[in-house]
Amino acid sequence: MTAETKPKIWTPGDWNAFFGFGTNILVNLLTLTALLRFVLKMPDAIVFGRILPATGLMLCMSTLYYAWLAYRLAKKTGRSDVCALPSGISVPHMFVVTFVIMLPIALKTGDPVKGWEAGLTWVFIQSFVLMIGGFVAPIVRKITPRAALLGTLAGVSISFISMRPALEMFQTPLIGITCFAIILLSWFGGVRYYKGIPAGLVAIAVGSLIAWGSTLCGGSYGGMTLVKLHDSFANFGFSLPMPAIGHIFSGFQFLGVILVTAIPFGIYDLVEALDNVESASVAGDDFPTTRVLTADGVVSLIGCCLGNPFINAVYIGHPGWKSMGGRIGYSAATGVVVIIFCTFGIISLMSSLIPIVAISPILLYIGMLIGAQAFQETPRSHAPAIILALTPHLAAWGKLLIDNSLGAAGTNAAAVGLDKLGQVGVLYHGLEVMGGGSILAGVILAAVAVFIIERKFVQAASFAAAGGVLSFLGLMHGEKIGIGESPVVALSYFAVALILGGCAKFATVSEPVAEETEEMHGELPAAAK
Repeated sequence: MTAETKPKIWTPGDWNAFFGFGTNILVNLLTLTALLRFVLKMPDAIVFGRILPATGLMLCMSTLYYAWLAYRLAKKTGRSDVCALPSGISVPHMFVVTFVIMLPIALKTGDPVKGWEAGLTWVFIQSFVLMIGGFVAPIVRKITPRAALLGTLAGVSISFISMRPALEMFQTPLIGITCFAIILLSWFGGVRYYKGIPAGLVAIAVGSLIAWGSTLCGGSYGGMTLVKLHDSFANFGFSLPMPAIGHIFSGFQFLGVILVTAIPFGIYDLVEALDNVESASVAGDDFPTTRVLTADGVVSLIGCCLGNPFINAVYIGHPGWKSMGGRIGYSAATGVVVIIFCTFGIISLMSSLIPIVAISPILLYIGMLIGAQAFQETPRSHAPAIILALTPHLAAWGKLLIDNSLGAAGTNAAAVGLDKLGQVGVLYHGLEVMGGGSILAGVILAAVAVFIIERKFVQAASFAAAGGVLSFLGLMHGEKIGIGESPVVALSYFAVALILGGCAKFATVSEPVAEETEEMHGELPAAAK
């Protein structure tokens, strides 16, 4: 394709990406619907009449915008392999805004609508953090090593993207493992199914057939029931998103609680989006960082003003959708289908037809691909830094499991006693400190390690000092934002910065070991390139 030729909006590979990405979005929509209905006890009239239509419009705007950006890039470069950035509801924030903001306020006031309003205010504040941060992000991307950006992304991928789907698969192995094999054979093994039917669609169909076959034979494998299917039709209808400005300002009465998480998680979104733009660049598609990040803020703000309490984000997974043939059309088509599903109440029906475990393998595939990319697209010598970037995310994931488990038992770590937990090998306080602000912690730790490996001690000292500042403000290694939130950790980072500065001035060191080439060890396997 030449620069003068119009890019193709749809290619055969877009079918694969459409079903893969579409099911990813569907899983998240089904999850947030369950959180709203069964955790927050939100009335169905608000869930299906207000929140989902606003969410659908926001997702449609986001996916259409990123399809347009991909079209422009393809036209500008004359390339036919440009893949649009995936985007959708930020999954970590979905749980944070539900359990940290909306649920406590709903329980305190006895009114789930008040929790919804607090969630709207939370997104309102975060949107402006994203829009302002979009102008700073290109500088951060320029000075931060690729291993740090991709390494912390791999940490999110392994802990918060891959683990839950993997566990769901092995809880219901007949569906989960079978569907996983179907996906791996196509997307890694190159197997083509009958008449080119996309692997994601084949996996969902097979998983649904197994689940419903069990149901019709008197079993319950996969959790599908005719009663749930019948009840889902009650939520059919047509609902347009309506302005919710009054609800946003009602939520400002909870501003003190909201600011504790809105600002640090806005920064989290900023760094995560930055990582994902870098990931797309490594895969060959270099999108304008400022436009990407400010777009997330703008569409989140619009969605919030119409009643959606969930932030929009550029998703992990661009290389995965690109590798399966996704280009421009898959993103736009997903947005159109999503808004139809959300405005007509079809999400309720889908949640009763498709077992979640049939979709889980797609998320695990994306997690595998992103985790691998961190190692494949950076120098071999930086591998230790990538491992270091994973550790804060593993700590955050471990703490989340412990908190949720104790919460289900009606208690918490403080009530059980940190000493008692320590006696059985659960170093809760260590998980709490290391996992606080895990996205930023992963970037800082990996950047320091990369620059040490490269014998660039001044740059390493600068990132260590930045880690000290961020820790002092509670943006990493802390539970909330404020002055002096993690003073001992901050002091530790400053001490490291001094040591590194001393090494830069006085130490005698050897040169970095030259990178080994493929020729030294033979041809690398295709999956490692």
